[in-house]
Amino acid sequence: MTALKKFNGLGLSLLLMGSLAACATPPANDTATPGEEGAPAATSSRLDTVKERGTLVCGVDGGIPGFSFVDELGNYSGLDVDICKAVAAAVLGDADAVEYRRLDSTERFTALAGGEVDMLSRNTTWTLSRDTSVGLEFAPTTFYDGQGVMVRADSGITTLEDFAGKSICVESGTTTELNITDGMRKAGVDPEVKTFQQADPAYAAYDDELCDGFTSDKSQLLARRTTLSTPEDHIILDITLSKEPLGPTTINNDSAWFDVVKWVTYGLIEAEELGITSENVTEMLESEDPNIRRFLGVEGELGSGAGLEDDFMVKVIEAVGNYSEIYDRNLGADSEFKLERGLNALWKDGGLLYAPPFR
Repeated sequence: MTALKKFNGLGLSLLLMGSLAACATPPANDTATPGEEGAPAATSSRLDTVKERGTLVCGVDGGIPGFSFVDELGNYSGLDVDICKAVAAAVLGDADAVEYRRLDSTERFTALAGGEVDMLSRNTTWTLSRDTSVGLEFAPTTFYDGQGVMVRADSGITTLEDFAGKSICVESGTTTELNITDGMRKAGVDPEVKTFQQADPAYAAYDDELCDGFTSDKSQLLARRTTLSTPEDHIILDITLSKEPLGPTTINNDSAWFDVVKWVTYGLIEAEELGITSENVTEMLESEDPNIRRFLGVEGELGSGAGLEDDFMVKVIEAVGNYSEIYDRNLGADSEFKLERGLNALWKDGGLLYAPPFR
């Protein structure tokens, strides 16, 4: 008789249960500290990399006034640039600890996936395929836009149908290229679509009258029109080809880093709703409002849970202000564009900006 047959039914069941328990995956809420026996191995995050490096490497366009633009002295400015500064202020305590990397539309995702940049803040549209197959994580939308078309005022072009037998310039590797193809197909016309890998040569070609129109996000057309040789000779048609939610992105499967970029962005929106500005943030530290006290780190440990200092939003607001301040400085009332908030207003003011609770 074999040894196995010597076990009765109960003994065999207990043996099997013990074996299964020994092989089971530890429960997700295992609280063992990394380094202790039985603790899961620590996983490095881009957050750790940025802290150790002491600099945030942020991918931007660099050629769009109001969003990300570098002047002749090498100074960067714009809404997208201020998002980079906000993240640097939260993580490193220094909004100037940013290395900007100019990326065109065809190289931006490769640069992010390869770790050349820590994040993108580069007028990137949130789409299903980019969120899944491309492997991006989209932080909150910082600018709701729509694709438009710019033409010369004396061209006689007022609709897509008027592009029959004409040409239009577009930057390749963008949703813009796909949208204009769809739009023209729907309109029943087949113009010559001239694609360019980089925006500067594309706008130069349009300015030199090598194409009859130019298509991009309306905000970009508005900004870029100011750089043309005769801005007053160009108009943006009353056409909206698409929805374009633009915002910062990180690489997939790094929740710690994504959480930081996500909640810093939400923090800019929440600060506006709470009435906290770069001018009154110090005064607000004395507020008795529990929501403000938690938000600024006076109470609670919200920052610690994200791997940041509890007063991380104080540093952010001191450096760049709230969303309203950023918008007005770069695109709104205090800028050359005087662009109305529209969809980019807070939810309570008829816009789409809304931050989840900070608690």
